[in-house]
Amino acid sequence: MGSLRSKPLQRLYRQKLRRRWLFVGLCWFCLAPWALWQFREDFLLLEDHFTFTAVRYGLAFRLVPAFSLFFCVGITGSTLFWQSCHLLWGLSPQERRRWRLQARKLRDIRR
Repeated sequence: MGSLRSKPLQRLYRQKLRRRWLFVGLCWFCLAPWALWQFREDFLLLEDHFTFTAVRYGLAFRLVPAFSLFFCVGITGSTLFWQSCHLLWGLSPQERRRWRLQARKLRDIRR
């Protein structure tokens, strides 16, 4: 975030970051419990006989819950990666230009 020197760009970045983490939280709050509930029978089987075949069976034959969990994990990982890249290397010149235009548009709308 070192390349965000102006206050409007910092506010815009924080707002976008909050929205991303809110979306991640909503995914984990809504999708993950439902998906885990769909796997309840498989968890009972795994208690008795934990094998990777049982895990594969559960994921292969319950596609919608499996994709829901993978989506939650993927969206969390992508948000962590997005935030880490900005913290470590800052914004690229193209991103900086795009964010400045977006901040300018927001400022013009508010007037």
